[in-house]
Amino acid sequence: MKYNRNKITLSVQVLYGIGVSYAIVDQIFAQWVMTYYLPPERFSFSPFLSPLFIALALMLSRFVDMVSDPLVGFWSDRLETKWGRRIPFMFIGAIPLALATIAFFYPVKSGGLPSFFYLALIGSVFFIFYTIVGAPYNALIPELSHSQKDRLNLSTWQSVFRLIYTAIAMILPGILIAVFGKGDDEKGLRLMVIALSILAAVGIFITCFTIDEKKYSGGKKSETDLKSSLKYIFSNRAFMIYLAGFLFFFVGFNNLRASINYFVIDIMLLPPGSITIVSALLFGVAAAFFYPINKLSGRIGYRKPMLFSLIILTIMSGALFFVGRGLPLWFGYIIYGICGIPVAGAAFIFPPAMLSEISAVATRNSSVQIEGLFFGIQGFILKLAFLISIALLPILLVSGSGLSFVDMLTTIPKGPDVIGIYRTALASSFFFLFSFVFYYFFPEEIVHDE
Repeated sequence: MKYNRNKITLSVQVLYGIGVSYAIVDQIFAQWVMTYYLPPERFSFSPFLSPLFIALALMLSRFVDMVSDPLVGFWSDRLETKWGRRIPFMFIGAIPLALATIAFFYPVKSGGLPSFFYLALIGSVFFIFYTIVGAPYNALIPELSHSQKDRLNLSTWQSVFRLIYTAIAMILPGILIAVFGKGDDEKGLRLMVIALSILAAVGIFITCFTIDEKKYSGGKKSETDLKSSLKYIFSNRAFMIYLAGFLFFFVGFNNLRASINYFVIDIMLLPPGSITIVSALLFGVAAAFFYPINKLSGRIGYRKPMLFSLIILTIMSGALFFVGRGLPLWFGYIIYGICGIPVAGAAFIFPPAMLSEISAVATRNSSVQIEGLFFGIQGFILKLAFLISIALLPILLVSGSGLSFVDMLTTIPKGPDVIGIYRTALASSFFFLFSFVFYYFFPEEIVHDE
């Protein structure tokens, strides 16, 4: 299907990339919600909810999130306004998403069921608005582009800014907590979250107000009903294999990045401020490899670089298991630095680019334009990956303490144990290996300039 579209200029690519600022709240959730509800012993505040209650509350909110993803994608496909199909969703969701992020850190602290229901409710609200912003934003790639080069460039600029925002959300917190809290870790953490949540909303609004979606988009609203759209999508073999590899990768990646705080503080025996150094190393290396990965993918596609990335991540996350157990503590710096190379492609550039290509092939072969639903279902799988990892992580972190299943429900531990932290590294390694198996069978097809 061909459209007479305006050229995707560099300025449009950059303005599009700015809108991925919701990655900031994604990182806050992944790295700091668990740290807040199950803090290390060296923090100045203590846990108030059992690990199993934390896992159950976040699993419940993830389930709500999973249901909302395909629905938001489907609704954005069928929406028709003078602002386009995707931008209105982003505009509506920006402020509620920021407020829900902040609300995580002002919980009911009575413990037990009241705290459990608060976390489940706020988590559900957070993920609904995360979907309202994120799914339409990602669907803008095939909406705005008309060639493989455009899709790769939009995905790369999205990845550049996602990396910048994720790095901000990983590097600045240690500094901001110290500056804002002045020894009060809880106060510092809360003020840090407020500042970064405001920044996230501002980035979303910049994209909403500067990109004229209708000017660049050749797409029309979908007239296909939900049942027919789902039937068509689930018959797409390439998409189903892609989703399986995507699921296992992000379970592993979520475990890897969520455990960084614990590895730095409890394994490498460094102060909380060192989280900034390790995070800067990880994402600094990733940033250095964006350009070569973009060029390499433009020549040979996405499948082979993805497979190579997964091999490195499998080995390196497994190597974390030996830091302080044969490998010197400082070797953790090297491992996280090396991980930055595959993370640049596998976690940032490849997923949106690969799915954009899949949806472009589907549109070319059938003339059915349901890009939003493609990205909505990917969002469903991404949230399933979060659900799995968030269910496993609290249990893994205390798995070496000898607590039974009942103890995990009724006992509030002092904090994670060292054996449990090491086990999160092994879990990540296994999930990256499973992801490799599925991507190995991925039938890549590229749509070139139209």
